[in-house]
Amino acid sequence: MRSTRNKLVIGTATTALVLSGAGAALAAGGGDDGEGRATGRGADRARAAALAIVEGGTANSVERDSENGATWEVEVTKTNGKTVDVRLDAAFKLVVIEDDREANDAQEDAGDE
Repeated sequence: MRSTRNKLVIGTATTALVLSGAGAALAAGGGDDGEGRATGRGADRARAAALAIVEGGTANSVERDSENGATWEVEVTKTNGKTVDVRLDAAFKLVVIEDDREANDAQEDAGDE
């Protein structure tokens, strides 16, 4: 009887740990597109390349990306306050710069208050 109870407790505890780990992994992924925030040397190079391309500003985030043939997406708030998504290839060369409508709309909404 004691052995069965111990196995049940251990099994339940193991299941709880596995499920909580899966939940933490999902939460860490974040983002609507399933692409998580990137860190490390490659992300640092992407950030530097994007800032050089837009000639300054602030890099808000760096993500791995696959839109428009890109490898990296860097969200940059330019010195004029507008936010753009700078998409770079694997060699950190410009693929496209797109207006970040979501960030710019949020900024405009905040200014209306």
